[in-house]
Amino acid sequence: MPSLSRRQAVRACSLALLPLSATTTSAQGAPIKLALIESLSGSFANTGEAVFRNLLWATERVNARGGVKLPGGARPLQLLRYDSKGSNEEALSALRAAIDDGVHFVLQGNSSATAAALIEAISKHNQREPGRRVVFLNYSAVDPLLTNERCNFWHFRFDAHADMRMAALMEVLREDKALKSAYLIGQDYSFGQAVLREARRQLSAQRPDVTIVGDELHPVGRVKDFAPYAVKIKASGAQAVITGNWGNDLTLLVKAAREVGYDGMFYTFYGNALGAPAALGEAGVGKVVAVADWLPNLPTEGSAAFYRAFRERFPKPQDDYVHMRMQLMIEALAQAMEKAASTDALPVARALEGASVSLYGQAGAMRAADHQFQQSLVVGVMDRLGAPGVRFDVEGSGYGFRVVRQITAEKAAQPTTCQMQRP
Repeated sequence: MPSLSRRQAVRACSLALLPLSATTTSAQGAPIKLALIESLSGSFANTGEAVFRNLLWATERVNARGGVKLPGGARPLQLLRYDSKGSNEEALSALRAAIDDGVHFVLQGNSSATAAALIEAISKHNQREPGRRVVFLNYSAVDPLLTNERCNFWHFRFDAHADMRMAALMEVLREDKALKSAYLIGQDYSFGQAVLREARRQLSAQRPDVTIVGDELHPVGRVKDFAPYAVKIKASGAQAVITGNWGNDLTLLVKAAREVGYDGMFYTFYGNALGAPAALGEAGVGKVVAVADWLPNLPTEGSAAFYRAFRERFPKPQDDYVHMRMQLMIEALAQAMEKAASTDALPVARALEGASVSLYGQAGAMRAADHQFQQSLVVGVMDRLGAPGVRFDVEGSGYGFRVVRQITAEKAAQPTTCQMQRP
């Protein structure tokens, strides 16, 4: 068998891994291809697979109701997988392969650095080849710069950015009057740097009485043993850790902290899933705070129905990581294509600027000025399954997150410095 080029290999892998259920629908038209570019191997493979399940479920929902209704007839959504392998270079190679495969909609989010590289590449490509333009839908890359100084017409972010998330965390942290010292730790790239920068700024403004006793960054996805960091955190006397860590970088950090006997608070962006609650166990009860666009224990029946539907589709405990924003993103895309009566990137992007969607009682709207999705946020505290407000646990761990604060979309909003150039 002749050897394949890198691009051919990426394409072959993506197509081979496409599940049939991704296109199962009554719609008869040609599939509308969506490219997921994410780490599907290596240190963060679990985060990429979690995203895939969410997006697969979202596309299945659209397809089950007949697909995207367009003038030439309804068309199904087809989700293609492209493995970035945790590398910006591989992500850019995957982008080229996706474009060659006829993709007009690229989905990515688990790295702000990768998102920035994709935004730049897509912008140049769209200028160079207007007949093959691409729209970038971002579900998790939350460096604030991406919708501020580096905003781009072709990029739409559906997650709350880091400053929005930190402001939500501060709603709870500033009421912790016993807190006098904090340790800041994060991943050494644009997102992690942004989290720590905003933590310093907001602590100074809202809790000047809290002393920062540690402030450090570590390599992304390369630390296998966080014990040295945990020892430093404990030795510092910090009463709380503030971190934006995600994936294994969070799980290994909280596990190491538990093992060295650290008993302080954890104020996190992503402490509610992917192994973190199980890693902490009983030591995390009342000690781990997480912020999200949605949590399973949000006290509404619509929220409970949404979560139960996801678990019916993906019943394995290890698959229990559902994101409302990813569902709303796909709903917004389908809505925009139907409004534009087209799958071409330019009219769809213009329609996305006015997107307003809801699902199971959760709603959000795209802000046209910077392409930052506006939605409510929630803050939860880890507690035992069955405790008041904890109907559901996480990944079968016996621990879930009790909602302690709900922040409206209007309050969660942050100003933007975006000066967008439109085609």
